[in-house]
Amino acid sequence: MRTEIKKTVEKFLPETQKFLCDIIRYPTTPGNEHELMLFLEDTFKTMNVRTDRVPLSDDITKDPDYCDPVPDIKYNGRFNLRVSRKGDGGGRKLMFNAHTDVVPASEGMTHAWDPKLEDGRIYGRGACDDKGQVALFYLLMKSLDNLGIQLKGDLVAHLVNEEENGGNGSLAMARTGEKADFCVVLEPTENRLLTSIRGAVWFRVKFKGIAGHSGTAGQTKSALLLARNAINILEKYHENLLKASRSFKLFDIYPNPMPITFGKLQAGNWPAAAPNQALLEGVLGFLPNKTKEDICSEMKEALLNGGLAEEDFELTFMYRHDCSVMDPEHEFVHIMLKNAADAGYSLTVDGMTASCDAWFYNNQLNIPTLVFGAGSLKVAHSIKENIALTDIAQAAEILLNFILEYCERKK
Repeated sequence: MRTEIKKTVEKFLPETQKFLCDIIRYPTTPGNEHELMLFLEDTFKTMNVRTDRVPLSDDITKDPDYCDPVPDIKYNGRFNLRVSRKGDGGGRKLMFNAHTDVVPASEGMTHAWDPKLEDGRIYGRGACDDKGQVALFYLLMKSLDNLGIQLKGDLVAHLVNEEENGGNGSLAMARTGEKADFCVVLEPTENRLLTSIRGAVWFRVKFKGIAGHSGTAGQTKSALLLARNAINILEKYHENLLKASRSFKLFDIYPNPMPITFGKLQAGNWPAAAPNQALLEGVLGFLPNKTKEDICSEMKEALLNGGLAEEDFELTFMYRHDCSVMDPEHEFVHIMLKNAADAGYSLTVDGMTASCDAWFYNNQLNIPTLVFGAGSLKVAHSIKENIALTDIAQAAEILLNFILEYCERKK
């Protein structure tokens, strides 16, 4: 059967290449996925699967886990797509998750929405993150159809909106309460099974100063200098947090698996005037010794203890993801490692030094969840984002072999 799987994957790889190029052409920045979702619905309807729209609603903005780094997005009339392949019964249910949205094109990126093939790699926005993973799922379904295999267990995929700005699509799917025996979140992982995923918060700090002329020292309070002080305080907080988080085997191999990044700073409108307002935005990662609630509380405490007064700033959070931790010795992990090895591929178990939607399934739905997929996160969001077709084929082989064993096992 492994030989048949390899031949089938190779057979449908050119078709998968075309499919991936087709979906890259949709500029699906968060909030703009609807046309692609319609295309995916029509495409998967031609296969031996069921497609169901899972409607989105503006009410999602009231959910305590809703994230809003991109303001004023509307949801009424939009949907996530649930794709399912019904089993004969008695087998385990396997769930996949992949997201259809992408970050904006990098400055100077000429092929963001016009994909190009070069040396066996497809270049374009979303090529690996995460449309390459949607293409991987497409290849899985085409291959299963061609192989004529009827599984005992169900296969389900959640193809979702808005992972990049906080996972609002997966949040909506989590609120449906659907259960499974195991979940694979499809992200580029470079031949690694990621069982521990770090958390992250995106923060926004508004600073309030007293505007004034550069010649009136003592009468002004520069909001820009308040922001500078806050950066120093938060860097020190991160340094201490990192030291206190050095107890997780899968993360300790990394010098800084939970960085703090200051991405935006806006202040002032004149070189010779102290600004009365400043806006600082960034992201802070954290490991499983903390929760998102811990981090939100401790960041404010750090700013106050560092010398800022309550009236100097307003701290809010527009993205809050908890860590997702699955036992690396879990039975499911061993099944995946074994099937990959039997197919001639070597996988390693690792931690993910970025955040993703795994925690919705692992933490909120109590489904054992790991992250795995084709390509490399190192080129995601970059001007040279790409994915090798051979990587998609390899990941498909690994997952098909896993599916054939896993979904045939009794519940």
